[in-house]
Amino acid sequence: MRRCGIVAALVAVVVDQVTKAWALEALWPPYSDGVTLLPVLNLRLGFNTGVTFGIFAESAAGAVWLLVLVKLGVVAFLVHWLRRSTMRLECAALGLIIGGALGNIADRLRIGAVVDFIDAHYGGWHWPTFNMADCWIVVGVALLMLQMVLEPEAGDPESERDPAVASEAPKGTPS
Repeated sequence: MRRCGIVAALVAVVVDQVTKAWALEALWPPYSDGVTLLPVLNLRLGFNTGVTFGIFAESAAGAVWLLVLVKLGVVAFLVHWLRRSTMRLECAALGLIIGGALGNIADRLRIGAVVDFIDAHYGGWHWPTFNMADCWIVVGVALLMLQMVLEPEAGDPESERDPAVASEAPKGTPS
């Protein structure tokens, strides 16, 4: 099962880094109008020095190493979870999240910011620009939620009890 998670992580990192390399080459200069793919989707190069959706962009710009350390801590937790997982869908989901996180960490280490290039918009409203690593993370979280819906008892300690033992009244209790 864990092999599925490792493969998912590797695919996520490779696709993320290849698409970011392409974006850096094809969409220069940054923050231009970019390329229109659909009436609601552009490819437009940008750099995120902050955290999710560019929050704390100015204050986090000087804290690259702190952000990297926090993200590596999260990745370590997810790797531990992956090592313990026995469900294929959960392993794939964790692998996608790990791969997406590693892709964004690689950007921070290499250039001090995360490369973003996918610009979804409608009318004058723009979703914050994002990248394939962000997509992998969102898909991974969605798959984890799906896993919980499909097998809600998998993480429930109550379901691991022996039904015969669970139905017995504790000693000294009137029945």
